[in-house]
Amino acid sequence: MLHRKLMFWGALHGALAVAMGAFAAHALRPRVTPRELEVFEVGARYHMYGALAMLLIALAVERGVASRWPGRFMQAGLVLFCGSLYALALTGVRGLGAITPLGGTCFLLGWLWLAKDALRGRPPG
Repeated sequence: MLHRKLMFWGALHGALAVAMGAFAAHALRPRVTPRELEVFEVGARYHMYGALAMLLIALAVERGVASRWPGRFMQAGLVLFCGSLYALALTGVRGLGAITPLGGTCFLLGWLWLAKDALRGRPPG
């Protein structure tokens, strides 16, 4: 059942990433500075990377070679990293940039935990 939840969230994040990219290209471009647009587009790009990672993790969980932790870290990374970049670009509140590295750390932990699970062969629990 966990793999279905991860697949749901991965697919939802994929759709959101496409929507955010389209929003940036068509509605946001005339309203923000080039730097703010660049920040938003980085958020959308990593949003798609994270969505695809969650789908990969769902398959690994389904096959019994990954635990739930990589998916949890990816979900946190998507919210913290991408969300902070979106908010930073839209509001200009520079303090939001302090959240972004926490999201990046979550992404790294998700990938590293997935690698650990792959080496272990079968996750605990």
